[in-house]
Amino acid sequence: MMNKETVSAFFREKVRRPLSYREITEQMELSRPEGRALKRVLRELIHEGEIVLSRKGMYGPSVEMNLVTGYYEAHKNGFGFVIHEAPGSRDIFIPAGATLGAMNGDKVVARIENRQRRGGRVVRILERAYTRIIGTIDRTKTAIYVRPKNKFIPFDLYIAPKDVSTAVHGDTVIAEITEYPSDKRLPSGRVIKVVIKPEDPKEEIDLIIDEFNLPVRFPKAAGDEAKLLTGGAASLPGGLRRKDLKDLPTVTIDGERAKDFDDAVSVSLTEQGYRLWVHIADVGAYVPWGSAIDLEARKRGTSVYFPDRVIPMLPRELSEDLCSLKPKVERYAFTVEMEFDRQGNRSGAHFYPSLIKSDERMTYTSVRKILVDQDAGERTRYAALVSDFELMGELCSILRTKRLSRGSLDFDLPEPEIILDLQGNPEGIIRAERNFAHMLIEEFMIAANEAVAEHLEGLGVPCLYRIHEEPDPSKIEDIVRVLRPLMRTVRQSFKPKDFPDLLRQAKGNPSEELINYIVLRSLKQARYSPVNAGHFGLASGSYAHFTSPIRRYPDLVVHRILRELLTRKRLSDKRAEELKGMLPDIAFSSSRMERRSAEAEAASINIMRVWFMKERVGEVFGGKVVGVTPYGLKVRLDEFYVEGFIHISAMTDDFYHYDEMSMTLAGRNTRRMYRIGQEVTLRVDKVSTEDREIIFGLT
Repeated sequence: MMNKETVSAFFREKVRRPLSYREITEQMELSRPEGRALKRVLRELIHEGEIVLSRKGMYGPSVEMNLVTGYYEAHKNGFGFVIHEAPGSRDIFIPAGATLGAMNGDKVVARIENRQRRGGRVVRILERAYTRIIGTIDRTKTAIYVRPKNKFIPFDLYIAPKDVSTAVHGDTVIAEITEYPSDKRLPSGRVIKVVIKPEDPKEEIDLIIDEFNLPVRFPKAAGDEAKLLTGGAASLPGGLRRKDLKDLPTVTIDGERAKDFDDAVSVSLTEQGYRLWVHIADVGAYVPWGSAIDLEARKRGTSVYFPDRVIPMLPRELSEDLCSLKPKVERYAFTVEMEFDRQGNRSGAHFYPSLIKSDERMTYTSVRKILVDQDAGERTRYAALVSDFELMGELCSILRTKRLSRGSLDFDLPEPEIILDLQGNPEGIIRAERNFAHMLIEEFMIAANEAVAEHLEGLGVPCLYRIHEEPDPSKIEDIVRVLRPLMRTVRQSFKPKDFPDLLRQAKGNPSEELINYIVLRSLKQARYSPVNAGHFGLASGSYAHFTSPIRRYPDLVVHRILRELLTRKRLSDKRAEELKGMLPDIAFSSSRMERRSAEAEAASINIMRVWFMKERVGEVFGGKVVGVTPYGLKVRLDEFYVEGFIHISAMTDDFYHYDEMSMTLAGRNTRRMYRIGQEVTLRVDKVSTEDREIIFGLT
C-alpha cells in the first residue's frame, strides 16, 4: 500500500544515502501504477519537510541531511528560532541574516550549521503563516512602503504605485503580500483595503481580526449543514448504544459570560472512594470526518476569544445550541467515568456515549460562594446539590495534592480581565479571579484527559497527544542567573526536576508573581504531536486534549478515534496507517492555529489597555518593573492590570547600561539600579493607538 507511512518507514529503515526516483522504485520493487502513486506521496513528504529533494534530484530524509522541519518563532530584533516538530529536539537559533525572510509562524526547513550551539539557517519555507499585513503607508521620494504594525514582521512591504489604491501617506491599510522576501528580492504587495481610523475599541478589534486573517463567516456549505442539523433533517450515525444518564445529578461550571458549555460533571461516593463522571459535548456525533463543518473547523483549529466577542470554531447553531450542554435539556455527550480511591489513585475508567440533562448552569463565582464562602443564600438556592459540590471539592483537593506531589508545576499567574461598559469601552482592567471552583474543573478535566490518553496509548492506537517537553539546558542557565538575586536558595546545579520545589518556595515571596513568570518564560510551549513525549508541566506521562471539542479541533479528533475504537473494538491495520498519515498535519496546523489565536487575543487585550489609558496621559501611578531589556524597562501598574514600557532614552538622570548576567539596568554615575520586581513611581507620558503602546516615564 503506497502511503506516507510506508514511504517514511522505507526512508527511515532502509535508506543509507540519498536516492534517485528510479533507485527508490527499484528498491521498493514498485509497479508502474505504484510508481505514479509514489510521486504523489514524495511531493506530500517534501511539502511537510520530512523528505528533501536535492538540486541533483536525489531524495533523502531531512534528519539525515542535517535538516529539520518546524515553525519559525520570530524575535522583533530580526533573529529567531526554529521550533522542531520532533519531540525531544532542541530549538535551533537562526541569526538575523539567515532567516530567508521567514515570518513568525511560517513552516520552514532549517539546516543545522553548529550542532554544539544549535545554530543554523532557514533553507526553505514550506508554508506561510501570513498572506496579508496591516500597517501604515510611508511615501518616500523614491518608493512607497507599508510599515507593519506587528513588530515581529521584520520588513517593510514595497508597494508599486499601481497597487497603492487610494491610500495616501500616513493611512492605515491592509496589504496582501504578493512577493515574500528572499536573499535576492525585497517583499512587495498590494493594498487591498484602506482602513478608516478606528473610533472605538470595537473597531480596533475588527482591525485585529483583519490583521490576523481570522475567518468570521462560515462557508455556505458549512452553514447549510448546521441548519440541516438544527432542523433535525440530518441523520446521525448509529453504532454504539448511548447510555441514559438523564437522572444522574449533573452540572456545568463556567464563567459568567460563557455561552458554549462543552463539559459537565457528576460525582458520587463509593465504598473504595469516589466515582467521577466527566461529560463532554458529543460534537463527533454531529460532525463527521470530511464534512463541510469538519473541514472549516480543522482550518480554524480553535475558537478565538476577544473581550467583546468570540469567533467560534463551529457554527453557532452547534457551539451555542445543539452541542452546548445547556441546563434542563437533553444533550448527547461522550462520558468518561472514573473511579478513584481515597488517595486519588485512579482504579478504573470507562468511556461511552451518553444522554445527559444538566440540572444547573453554575458559575465559578457561585460555586466559590457555596464551598469557600459558605454563603447561606447560595447554599439554600442550590440545596439539592450542595452535598455534591462538597464531594467535588473533597475529590478536587485529593487529586490536586496528588498531582502536585508527583511534580506538576503549580503556576498562579494573574491574567487581565477587561470590564466593558454598555458601549463596549473598557471601564476597568483588573486581575482575573482564579478561585477554588476554577481549580475543581481544572482537576477533573486533567483527570479525564489523562484517562483517555493512557487508554489509547495502552492499546497502541494512533492518537493526537498534548505534549510539553523539558526546557533547554541553556534556558536553565539563564533562569538560575535571573532568579538568584530574587531567591538565594536557587542552586547553581538547578535541574528541571527542581521547578516544583522552586515554585513552592516562591509562595509568599514578594516577587512570587515575577518568579512564576520567569519560570514560565523558560519553558517550551505545549503543542500537539502524534508522538507522545509526556507533559512536563503536568508531570504526566500521557496526556491528550479531549474535554473541549466545541472550541478545539484536536479534542474532536481524539473523540473520533476513541469512538471508532469503541465501535470496532480494534482498528484495522489500514485504518491505523490512515490515521498515522493524517495526524502529523493536524498536529502542526492545530499548534499553529493555537499560537495565532493566542497572538490575536493578546493583541486585543493590549489594545484595550491602550484605549483605557488614552485619557490618563500625565497621571502618576505606582507600579513595578516586570522586565528588563537593553532598551529599557517593562513595567506594570499596581492600580490597574496595565503594562507599558520606559525606553532607556527617557531615563535622562544618568547613562544606563544593561548587565546581561544580572538582567539589570545600572546608572554609570549614580549607581542607581533597576531590576525585575522593583517598585517604581510612573508617569503616563504617551499613549498611541496607532502604535498600540503605552509609554511611561519615571518620576
